[in-house]
Amino acid sequence: MSEPTKAAKKLACIIAWPAGHSRSPLIHNYWIKQHQLDAEYRREAVPPERFAEFMKSMHELGYVGGNVTVPHKEAALRLSAPDERARAVGAANCLWYDGDTLRSTNTDVEGFLVNLDRTTPGWDRSLQSAVVLGAGGGARAVVFALLAREVKRIHVVNRTPARAQALRKQFGARVQPAAWDDLDDLLGSAGLLVNTTTLGMVGQPPLQLDLRKAASPVVADLVYAPLETGLLAAARARGLRTADGLGMLLHQAVRGFELWFGLRPQVSAELRALVEADLNKK
Repeated sequence: MSEPTKAAKKLACIIAWPAGHSRSPLIHNYWIKQHQLDAEYRREAVPPERFAEFMKSMHELGYVGGNVTVPHKEAALRLSAPDERARAVGAANCLWYDGDTLRSTNTDVEGFLVNLDRTTPGWDRSLQSAVVLGAGGGARAVVFALLAREVKRIHVVNRTPARAQALRKQFGARVQPAAWDDLDDLLGSAGLLVNTTTLGMVGQPPLQLDLRKAASPVVADLVYAPLETGLLAAARARGLRTADGLGMLLHQAVRGFELWFGLRPQVSAELRALVEADLNKK
């Protein structure tokens, strides 16, 4: 009798351009080792012009799924079979195979909400107004999440007005596009400020923002490299509560791992410390 064929190692990946900054491999490979799986999570640097081709080849390359980040989240939605949430958000960040069908969802929503709930409890209590910087895939997930928590007004500030207008068209009148020059006035009354842009990220221009007039008791930044962005440092100096991008990254990763490998991992203090140490390397 012949020996049974050994099952191929399960592969997943992060798809980004560039991809070198991503800590997703560190997170998922930690969980893979913890659960003793025959699997590997890889990094795939894919430029926009090759993204569609890569999506078509994922199964052949042995991938059971993957994560998608800047600048591919909106393209991933078009090139997969999205679930209801991904369609509602207008962006996908998590892919998985269901048979031969490549499906997608958006786990940024739960990552954003769980992170805020754990780090700044009560942040959404009677929250009337929020300011969201940016209008890309991350902003779409944040706006969707804020609407789900019944925030009355969400001011979307973007240097390209048409992109902010697109979010109003998608999500409705509670989303109010605003110009960058209006920020001072908006921050004077908002209960939450969220940066979804890449400004302040390592290798990107700084986010130039004056928080001296800000009334926002909570400031969140989706950037996690560096761990403490200029925005978060300024907020903490003013005694404001903050939520960093690493917390969101960790919590958004949970569902993807479960979809690919059939196990729901835990975001532990040990895992966060591991990623923090990596971010703090010189």
